Amino acid sequence: MTQNLLYLDNAATSWPKPPEVARAMSRFLAEVGANPGRSGHRLSIEAARVVYQTRETLAGLFGIGDPLRVIFGLNITDGINLALHGLLRPGDHVVTSGMEHNAVMRPLNALQKSGVQVTRVACRPDGSLEAQQVENAIQANTRLIVMLHASNVSGTLLPIREIGQIARRKKLLFMVDSAQSAGVIPVDMQADAIDLLAFTGHKSLYGPMGTGGLIIGERVSLEDLEPVRQGGTGSRSEYERQPDFLPDCYESGTPNAVGIAGLLAALRWLEKTGMEQIREREERLCGLLISILREIPGVKIFGPGEAKSQTATIALNLEGMEPSTLGQRLDEEYGILCRVGLHCAPAAHRTLGTFPDGCVRLSLGAFQSETDMYKVTAAIRAIAKEMHGNAIRGCAR
Repeated sequence: MTQNLLYLDNAATSWPKPPEVARAMSRFLAEVGANPGRSGHRLSIEAARVVYQTRETLAGLFGIGDPLRVIFGLNITDGINLALHGLLRPGDHVVTSGMEHNAVMRPLNALQKSGVQVTRVACRPDGSLEAQQVENAIQANTRLIVMLHASNVSGTLLPIREIGQIARRKKLLFMVDSAQSAGVIPVDMQADAIDLLAFTGHKSLYGPMGTGGLIIGERVSLEDLEPVRQGGTGSRSEYERQPDFLPDCYESGTPNAVGIAGLLAALRWLEKTGMEQIREREERLCGLLISILREIPGVKIFGPGEAKSQTATIALNLEGMEPSTLGQRLDEEYGILCRVGLHCAPAAHRTLGTFPDGCVRLSLGAFQSETDMYKVTAAIRAIAKEMHGNAIRGCAR
């Protein structure tokens, strides 16, 4: 079924995964399989060891000293909800950007109903902004700045280090949504002055779906961040109230241990392969793709249009054709898989000027090649030529 397909939807989830991931998950199911932290027998202890090793590896990757501050949840959206609903109170003010994903905007909009105030900093038409704009939006009651690192629509990178320094200087908390950057763009909670880092395991960390959560910096106290989910933790079972220590206070119920085992294997693969090498390769291929797309009459690229200023995610439309039609034709006629529409980020599309129809998104991963770039551009060129007639020359690549 997957033979000869070209998968360009890595911003939704990376695929294929490194073979080590499936092997680790299969091994866990076949040889471990127990519930971590729920029993004292050897298999439960082994399961807990896998979970803790993954915490340690993530803590090292993101520059935080205490692995117990790595909180596993259902996914990154769960981690974002823990941070926003657990931290913010009526009367608090939040600063965010005009490029945010609904994973941030929907919780913030819900919190506005309970008296939380939100200021959305307008971005340029390419999705970028200046850190000074964020500082200008700060009010006396501002408690939190929350920004994505990279846009899931256009790949635009925001200046999180400069924004983090502003937050630290103003004695505010700074939260980053790293869904599109973690694993391909360096994120260091210390150097970037990040207090809350929401992460996902299934995109550029190359782990399985259903892995992700929140990393809580040392400036965030347990008193400040209320749990949003209570239940069994395997600890302090004699009490009918939630534990008051990390990570148990924020982790209730059986964790996705098999997914976490796969994530650990993915992190080890990432370390062996080298994040810098992956970024260099993706940047080069992204630049090649952009340069060829610009040669095709009728194609419009949204976002920076410069590989160094974005992740390897490209938003485009073909003049005179609905994004959904172009995406369907790429799939059905050429076996090229991408995502079309609004990408759960209507704010970003309003900024980019693509609302309400959205756009076609091509998102690269670690396993793409130059040949793939020529394949997708030849397909788009052929569709454009068919639409606009012989005014568009064919491509021999």
